[in-house]
Amino acid sequence: MKSYIFLFLKGLGMGAANVIPGVSGGTIALITGIFEKLIHSIKAFDLVALKLIFNGRFLAFSRKVNLDFLVAVFLGIGVSIVSLARILGYLFAYYPLYVWAYFFGLILASVFYVSRTVKRWNIAVVLFFLAGSLVAIGVSFLAPATPNENFFYLFVSGIVALCSMILPGLSGSYVLVLMGEYELVMIQAVNEFRLDILLPVILGGVFGLIAFAHLLSWVFKHFRDQTIALLGGFILGSLATIWPWKAEVYVTDSLGNIIRKSGGEPIVQGYHWFFPDSLNITVIVSVILIATGVLTIILTEGLANKQNKGP
Repeated sequence: MKSYIFLFLKGLGMGAANVIPGVSGGTIALITGIFEKLIHSIKAFDLVALKLIFNGRFLAFSRKVNLDFLVAVFLGIGVSIVSLARILGYLFAYYPLYVWAYFFGLILASVFYVSRTVKRWNIAVVLFFLAGSLVAIGVSFLAPATPNENFFYLFVSGIVALCSMILPGLSGSYVLVLMGEYELVMIQAVNEFRLDILLPVILGGVFGLIAFAHLLSWVFKHFRDQTIALLGGFILGSLATIWPWKAEVYVTDSLGNIIRKSGGEPIVQGYHWFFPDSLNITVIVSVILIATGVLTIILTEGLANKQNKGP
């Protein structure tokens, strides 16, 4: 029972990370030691698994896909996303700097712990690490699209976002921002429980997740160090997106007027990054929150190691 509680808590962490643009649930899965098992369990949903269901062999199906493991983790993810959508909507509206500061510390520490799991560093592994960093940094400079409620577009958004969500360092929520669907899906649809929006995203996500898990499982098995290095690079590069001190850059028309959504809010095109020019209480609190994020990962890693070693 204790192990399932730990899995549920790890799922809560993944769900919380997936709600934040720029933060990846896959990062939490990787640093808490469940990433490989998660990928292999999702991969197990194949034709053999379907045949077991149709033949009524539910116990065999459960063992094949590690159903108890998946239920505990995804229950935590679901509870976290639903409960945090409102809280994070409020925090981003009134305390965005503090939210970004905490997650910056979280991701900064993750780079060390993820990279530490590489068994052998060589030129190829280093190049994969650099490539992952450059890709993640490049993504942070892309301009977002506008919201779209078309069923097929939402389905594709679900595929891309869910695949990104399990990749450490590549944020599914930020991908939704780039596709113009973040506020529509993660804030409005979740808070208002709009099934016309959520259903195609979920269907696309499930389809993409199962298909992508097969590819990722094969790559992880045959090129483990290179894969971890690439994912570590993604995490390092994502720090550009999460940097706390940034000003929003809004979408404007040809005359320079800010284009706004139907609710009156301006559409964010990107960010202008800067360093704080003076030491004040806001900066001090932000630095403390960065340190708290780092400490969270250290404690999480310590608990994970303690659990893996057992009594």
